[in-house]
Amino acid sequence: MPRIQTVKSAVCLLPMMFLAWASPVFSQDGLAAKMSLLQLPPGFEISIYAEGVENARQLALGEQGTVFVGSRKAGKVHALVDSDGDHVVEQVHLVDEGLEMPSGLEFRSGALYVGAVDRVLRYDDIERRLHSPPEPVVVRDDLPDEAHHGWKYLRFGADGLLYLPVGAPCNICDEEGFAQIRRMAADGSGMEVFAEGVRNSVGLAFHPDTGELWFTDNGRDMLGDDLPGDELNHAPVPGMHFGYPWCHQGDSLDPEFGQGKSCADYSPPALTLGAHVAALGLTFYTGGMFPPDYRGQLFITQHGSWNRSEKVGYNVILVRFDDHGRVSGSEEFIGGWLQGQESWGRPNDVLQMPDGSLLISDDAQDVVYRVTYTGGGPDS
Repeated sequence: MPRIQTVKSAVCLLPMMFLAWASPVFSQDGLAAKMSLLQLPPGFEISIYAEGVENARQLALGEQGTVFVGSRKAGKVHALVDSDGDHVVEQVHLVDEGLEMPSGLEFRSGALYVGAVDRVLRYDDIERRLHSPPEPVVVRDDLPDEAHHGWKYLRFGADGLLYLPVGAPCNICDEEGFAQIRRMAADGSGMEVFAEGVRNSVGLAFHPDTGELWFTDNGRDMLGDDLPGDELNHAPVPGMHFGYPWCHQGDSLDPEFGQGKSCADYSPPALTLGAHVAALGLTFYTGGMFPPDYRGQLFITQHGSWNRSEKVGYNVILVRFDDHGRVSGSEEFIGGWLQGQESWGRPNDVLQMPDGSLLISDDAQDVVYRVTYTGGGPDS
């Protein structure tokens, strides 16, 4: 089957899409019209970077500017190429398919790393071989094979080690070898447990100054609409335990597993997010495009609730830090994917580009958005 899809039509339509975003004249069934519902701070704009990227999940940036996109239910990994530098993808390459939930991606030393439940694969020299991708090298294939919360999110740390979550194989349970964040060398050797008590993390980020790990974690279900909250956690050292399955959000003992336990024995979250918002990918902003007060702050995508009586999430939030590196609060950065109780998009991951713009994947619309700052805010 062909492994490349040309998407020149998206380039031709983009100016019309910008017009529709500013002043909706398209049919309400069109993506451009839906994008007119998105709300950003003054001076920011959002556009379509790539379309037709099936079930777009984690994003990774290659050394030559290729954007790689994982998926979950699609079982595919794609590569996006903006060959003329106009910030719109002209070609979508199929890197591989038939994989089990290859949602986790990372790039290092010319190679693409892919996390697919029980294995980590590596595609060497991939940016020079997009028209004929190589067979992957198996880095490891002995991770737990449970599909429930088995999808991965990959990130290399400042220590050169590859970090990845091993989610709990259930809503709530105490199973040995799960609910962890692990790390290993790039060749797969030396795997060790870095953190425990982590139910379902689908977002890892390392602070640009300290090199310390921050990560999201999705709280358990079936305790009502408002408990427990999802978490933003900070793990500056190995060996920390974040409470699952005994304690949630740092202050709530589990009704099934918490008897005889104390939340004081576990590390609390740096920030408790909304219950069931499904906080996923995150990145610290270090670019020069956005206003200076965005530097060092943290963007988090919230995929949106699936079992709450009133839907929440479906947005991108900004977490702010004080001068001492402590979380000082959070605010919505992009909203509008949820209209009343109807959602039309689900933001999944966020990636900073070299020019300081942000890319955001949406696995419901099969697109990747691009967020830019053009001025026009209250201080401009």
